[in-house]
Amino acid sequence: MIVRIMGEGQVRLADSHLTELNKLDDVLLQEIEKGDGPGFRRTLEALLAKVRELGEPLPDDSLEPSELILPAQDATLEEVRDLLRDDGLIPG
Repeated sequence: MIVRIMGEGQVRLADSHLTELNKLDDVLLQEIEKGDGPGFRRTLEALLAKVRELGEPLPDDSLEPSELILPAQDATLEEVRDLLRDDGLIPG
């Protein structure tokens, strides 16, 4: 799966990591629903760090279609709320 982190680039991520990422995504969704700004920030940073850790960066000149788009690390709670689907940022 190709994942784009807005403002950073793309990484190739094995589908087997989705379960682990979905746990963080679920926490992030709860924090957004509660309006927990500090919790949201910590969890968003943890989610993006995990994607960077588990993923393999693609070259900057690569233009693969992204299957998943995640917000930039400095995105606001409101900006991320606008990106959400019913099941969070990550499907499943």
